[in-house]
Amino acid sequence: MDLSGVVGSGLGRAQVFMAQPHYQDQFRGLLGETAWPGTLNVTVEGSDLIDYIALRQLAGLDTLDVDDDVRDAAKAVDTSGFDLHRIRGFLRDGVSFGGASAFLATMTVGEASVQCAVLIPDLTRHIDVVELISKEFLRERLSLEDGDRVTLTLNTS
Repeated sequence: MDLSGVVGSGLGRAQVFMAQPHYQDQFRGLLGETAWPGTLNVTVEGSDLIDYIALRQLAGLDTLDVDDDVRDAAKAVDTSGFDLHRIRGFLRDGVSFGGASAFLATMTVGEASVQCAVLIPDLTRHIDVVELISKEFLRERLSLEDGDRVTLTLNTS
């Protein structure tokens, strides 16, 4: 499965979550190294949105906010070949940090490619924004700016 979308800026809140040692321990197991303390946001639409909604459904997320036609089309997408990696949430000092699902992928921009993971938080307001994590600072590594188009290729099992 390939997802193509446009890079955009987030709210800058991912750094708080990404810096948590409990998450970083799990990201190290997923990526082989500590993850960069932030995410790269990629907005998808059309058939790419349908494929992303299918991944969200595979992760067990409610997709009631999605248009019925998109949700129904996503149910027809074959996601059986993708390994879902569970990121466990935790409680620290009375504050709850939610879990997430992750899928390993490769991001390609022109001739350059970088290993990454699609991170789908259990609690998110975004239905059309793919959050990416990597051991590298993706914006710097690939000279990305808001509005640039990238392609993600999900790894199959």
